[in-house]
Formats: sequence, C-alpha cells, structure tokens
Amino acid sequence: MTDSFAKYASHINASNCYRHKKKTMFIFSTPSSSPSTAFFSPPRASNSKPLLSISSSNFYLRSSTSSVCSSTSLTFKIPRKPKESYLVSANMTSSVSNRTFLNAQNEQDVLSGIKKEVEAGTLPPAVAAGMEEVYLNYKSAVIKSGDPKADETVLSNMTALLDRIFLDVKEPFVFEPHHKAKREPFDYYMFGQNYIRPLVDFKHSYVGNMPLFMEMEEQLKQGHNIILMSNHQSEADPAIIALLLEVRLPTIVENMIYVAGDRVITDPLCKPFSIGRNLICVYSKKHMLDDPELIDMKRKANTRSLKEMATLLRSGSQIIWIAPSGGRDRPVSDSGEWAPAPFDPSSVDNMRRLVEHSGPPGHIYPLAILCHDIMPPPLKVEKEIGEKRVISFHGAGISVAPEISFSNVTAACENPEKAKDAYTKALYDSVTEQYDVLKSAIHGKKGLEASTPVVSLSKPRKLKTDTQKPCMIL
Repeated sequence: MTDSFAKYASHINASNCYRHKKKTMFIFSTPSSSPSTAFFSPPRASNSKPLLSISSSNFYLRSSTSSVCSSTSLTFKIPRKPKESYLVSANMTSSVSNRTFLNAQNEQDVLSGIKKEVEAGTLPPAVAAGMEEVYLNYKSAVIKSGDPKADETVLSNMTALLDRIFLDVKEPFVFEPHHKAKREPFDYYMFGQNYIRPLVDFKHSYVGNMPLFMEMEEQLKQGHNIILMSNHQSEADPAIIALLLEVRLPTIVENMIYVAGDRVITDPLCKPFSIGRNLICVYSKKHMLDDPELIDMKRKANTRSLKEMATLLRSGSQIIWIAPSGGRDRPVSDSGEWAPAPFDPSSVDNMRRLVEHSGPPGHIYPLAILCHDIMPPPLKVEKEIGEKRVISFHGAGISVAPEISFSNVTAACENPEKAKDAYTKALYDSVTEQYDVLKSAIHGKKGLEASTPVVSLSKPRKLKTDTQKPCMIL
C-alpha cells in the first residue's frame, strides 16, 4: 500500500476527469448561545454551498488504477431483512414528522410518546430503549451544569433529537461518500451545536495555540489544503472542535470535513448529528473484518471515498480532520488513564501522499482533543451497533501544534518504511505532548497555568463569571 498508492495518486493528478470548481468561503455570524435556537432555516441562494462534526476513524484503502470518471454515488447502510424498513434518497428525506415528540410539553409527554410509537409498531424497541436512556442521561448532565433553565434546555434539545431519530427510523438517511452538511430546511449543524453546547463547561475548557488556527484560516484563503491528524475521543468530537472555535473562526468550523467511520452514519442515535457535518464516509479498519461477506464491498466503498477526497483536495481550500488511530481512545489497561491511541503508519502515509499529489500546497498539523468525559465510548470496541450512551457536563480542550514536515523528519531514514514510521511517530508524539498539557489544565485543574513553551492555552470565549487571571480572549 505504498508504491501502489503513489502510482494511484499520480494517476488521479494526471486524470482530466475532474472539474475544478471555484470555492466560495462564507462567514456566518456567531451562533447564539441559546440552546433553543430554531433549527429550521429559509432556503439559501441557489449558488451557495451547504457548510459544516464523530466522529471519525481511520480507513483501509486498496489501490486502484481504474478510471475516476464514473459515478461515485454510494449508499452506506446496515444490511436489513426484507420489508423491515426502506431507504430513500438523502435529498428526499422528510423534514417534518408526525409531531409525536415536537408537541411534547414535559418529560411525561416525551416518555409516553416513545412508548406510544413502540406500541404502534413504528419504533423498534431497541431504538426506543436507547432514546429513553439518552433522554435521562442528557437531563442529568444538563441539570448538573447549573443552568437555571435546565428543564427548558433539556426539553427543547431532546424533543428535537428524538424527532430526528424517529424520522430516520421511518425514512433512513443515505450518506454519499462525500456528504455535505444538511442545513435546510432543517439546520442539522446548528441542531448538533445547540445539543452539545450545554454539556461543555466553558469555564474549564481551553484552546491550545490559537494563532496556529488563525494561520490555517489564512492558508485556506490562499487555496491551500489543511489536514488535521488527530486523536479521537467521542462521538461529540466534531461538535467540541466547532464549539471551542466558533466564536473566532466560524468559517473553519462550518467548512471542516471529517473522515467518518460507518458506525456514526448507521447508528440511529448518532445519525442526526452526522447529517449536520461535512463527511468523507469510510468503513473503519477496526471493523473491516467484522463480517467476511462484506469485506470486499467495504474496500470498494473506501476506494470510492478516496477518489472523492482526491477531488476535494485538487480543488484546494479544504480542511480535513482524520483520526489515524482507526477509532476512539480508550483507557490504558494497566493504569486506567486515558491517552491518545497509537496512529496507524499506513493511514498517515496514505493521507500524506494524497495531499502531496493533489496539486495545491498542503499542510499537515497534529491536533489533540480531550473531551472523553462528556461522552465516553465503551471501554472496549464493540461490533454491534447500539452502544450505551453516557453523558456528562465537563470541561474540554483542543490544541494544535506547528505543521510537521515529512522531509525534515525523515531526512536520515534509510528506507521508505522507516520514514513512514518516523513521520507517524513525530505526529503522534506531538499529539500526546499537547494532550498532556490539556489534561493538566482540565483534570489537573491548573487552568491557563498549565501552558508550556510548546502549548499556549487560552479561553475559547469570555465568561461573565470568569475569575482567572487575564488571558487572551478570543
């Protein structure tokens, strides 16, 4: 997957099948902090593009030299028994439900609504159980935040989520290899932001090296591509990144593209949030072998997604987030402490080569995320869809370090394999170093004093109740 990948990337560059499209950058006003912001939006101008969040995971790529001119439309779905449900085109998915949940006035209405739909045979019991579990856990987390309007926040956000889940059960949304965030007539992006926002303790949240994020914004304006090599902690990662940067860099967070594993686009409780993010949809390497009969289909699907990514990078001004570990971080078995999962050298090298062969200048930055307290994953990787959702109110952090040059890191390497490993290690070590600073600031409660010469921490936004030392306000 090394030399053949390079030949494949060269083939992509040489192909005249791709069309270059002029990219327009949109700057939106800062989203309201109110969790009850309306999600339905008026139609946009016909020449505008929908803008941008789990989660994501790494992917297995099989080289190919076949023509890239053919259609790359692809459906990601869990195999179902005949007549259990039906799929419709993504652009045909309904926007308005039968209002079982939107008309709920209190918790009793919500829970009785779930029960009513199960009894009517319109809601699978397993999905219903997950909906009730999420409602109760979300309620507990928001109440613990101390929000004086916690009950109103919970009812507003949870009825919107349950309505979207119920809609998708009736008419499952189909993701294409390159999914563009669905912003109208229902704004799934703002829905996701407003849902996660009450779970973030902004008083104890931090951003590392904000000037580098601002540098990325300038590079994007110049037509450059940005790749964020990151650890991955929860299904809420895209929303956390966006919430910590939305005040200062709304353009970046709304346009960011996430390499997303198939689980976040097939799990009924996660899909509504994924619909609101720009995604490159792939099958995770960790789950590639779960079903032997689907291995070949998954590999072909990932090849199509790779071609979509190549098209995007050729157009320039793209910012793509990817987790080369292949999944979410888990506690280290011997200590129980959380740490970034090791990066897969093949995934790192494949992405690097793709960027280098795309045409426009490309930059690869190591990004660290600490947010597992808000929505931790299961302690072990699970094959089955439908994991238990634990939700908490907690501080979170992100940090980026200067881009790492492949040529500088690998100048003394004896062969390509050692160079690949050395570059992967350099990226991973940087992410780990930044993660430790965030951990000291949030879990160690050192706050801004946890800053080091490598990671300069700042607050994501100004708070009226902030009593810490003066700091850079974004």
